[in-house]
Amino acid sequence: MYKLGIDVGGTNTDAVIIDENYNVVASVKNPTSGDVYEGIVGAVQKVLNESGVDRKQIGQAMLGTTQCTNAIVERKNLAKIGFMRIGAPASCGILPMVDWSDDIKAVCEKAVIIRGGFEFDGRELAPLDEDACRDFCQEMKEKGVRSIAISGVFSTIRNDNELRAAEIAREVLGDDVHVSISSEIGSMGLVERENATILNAALCQVAEKFTDGFAKSIAHEGIENAKIYLSQNDGTLMTMEYARRYPILTVACGPTNSIRGASYLSKVANAIVVDVGGTTTDVGVIQNEFPRESSVAVTIGGVRTNFRMPDVMSIGLGGGSIVREHEDGSVTVGPDSVGYEITSKAMVFGGDVMTATDVAVRTGKAKVGDPSLVESIPLELAEKAMSVIRTMAEDAVDAMKVSSDDSDVILVGGGSIILPDELAGASRTIKPEHFGCANAIGSAISKVSGTYETLVDYDEVPRDDALEKAKQAAADMAAEAGAVRETVEIIDVEDVPLQYYPGNTNRVKVKAAGELRA
Repeated sequence: MYKLGIDVGGTNTDAVIIDENYNVVASVKNPTSGDVYEGIVGAVQKVLNESGVDRKQIGQAMLGTTQCTNAIVERKNLAKIGFMRIGAPASCGILPMVDWSDDIKAVCEKAVIIRGGFEFDGRELAPLDEDACRDFCQEMKEKGVRSIAISGVFSTIRNDNELRAAEIAREVLGDDVHVSISSEIGSMGLVERENATILNAALCQVAEKFTDGFAKSIAHEGIENAKIYLSQNDGTLMTMEYARRYPILTVACGPTNSIRGASYLSKVANAIVVDVGGTTTDVGVIQNEFPRESSVAVTIGGVRTNFRMPDVMSIGLGGGSIVREHEDGSVTVGPDSVGYEITSKAMVFGGDVMTATDVAVRTGKAKVGDPSLVESIPLELAEKAMSVIRTMAEDAVDAMKVSSDDSDVILVGGGSIILPDELAGASRTIKPEHFGCANAIGSAISKVSGTYETLVDYDEVPRDDALEKAKQAAADMAAEAGAVRETVEIIDVEDVPLQYYPGNTNRVKVKAAGELRA
């Protein structure tokens, strides 16, 4: 059996086929173009032709996509939603979406706060106002809204109210309504958690489109026996049905796939990963073969959220970054880029725009296109630009460190040909085989995970017992999500004391992952 991995980037759509022993059979790049699915079909056709693999032997197909991220940033194709917070009167002092800009706030047809919710220890703030919930859902039905977001005060501790409100929403609006509840999406922190829930609800149309589109794309190419999975932003996979329920979890899956692919290709479990694309460079950290998770609220398209996200920093540096020489003799690289048009606009390909790839070829760093076409670039200018590129990369690597010690640095992505072979602050710089398609490889080799999070008072439940229970719950969640039970391992354990809670309260969070069930 073979696996097909695809990752859609802003510049290129990468595709890879690996065999049952996780050996790379073929890997290709195809311009993403304006039509995402045209890019996917082109990449699939190329990789099938190069590999010669029988289409019927492909048993699994994995997709990493930027569709949801783009929809939020560009404010396009978002569904109209209704939002209900369960927390009156306690939470009425902070209105929903209070810090959202008007253009993204417009996705919400109406937001209400109804009675209900819980204290931090699970005690009831007020009984759930089911009549108000039902009235709100009826109003949304009359307005044609088909996606509802629900959040409750301290619902990560106790989500009874959210589950009941979801039942009422389905009773009133029908079983086909899309319902997002915050306890399944975000972490502690009411505002950021409900922000993520609202975005998840607004992405339901985008999710349906890209899951259906991917299925039709590969079926069109004769790949009919493959189970289809989508990449999540924690380096693991989810089914199409799960992706339709939680599309927000695909945000930032591209950098995550690159980090996982970099670790697999280099056989290094802990390092800093520099992924250079055509437009941006993403810098992240691999810990025990999985991306380091961000410990702070993450802003997506101007909206603060607190659901799980990889700790990644992006800078405006890529193979297509435009190089400019200014009147004072200084040189800048990016942040604007020719993007997927690099094969027609870059000088080395016959265009008239000087890019980072052009100066890399001019200095002998890279060998692509026609080197004679960049001989008109003064060597001094090219060397200045390369110095700027080096500095940008080194500063980004330093920013991701947690100490002053040198770290292993893995270079991946097609645009990494513009980077020097050695970087200050790196104990060693590794550029593995198939580095250009690390993102697609990361998608293809991904595992299935489960994450369990709760609050525990160690004065009531001994720490060892609490952690063991959490580990078992995380392993069960991974198995339910599609992992082979015998391969499930605990890959991360956190317990953080919460000083502002009474007693010896700790936040316990455990993540488990295992091999995908065939």
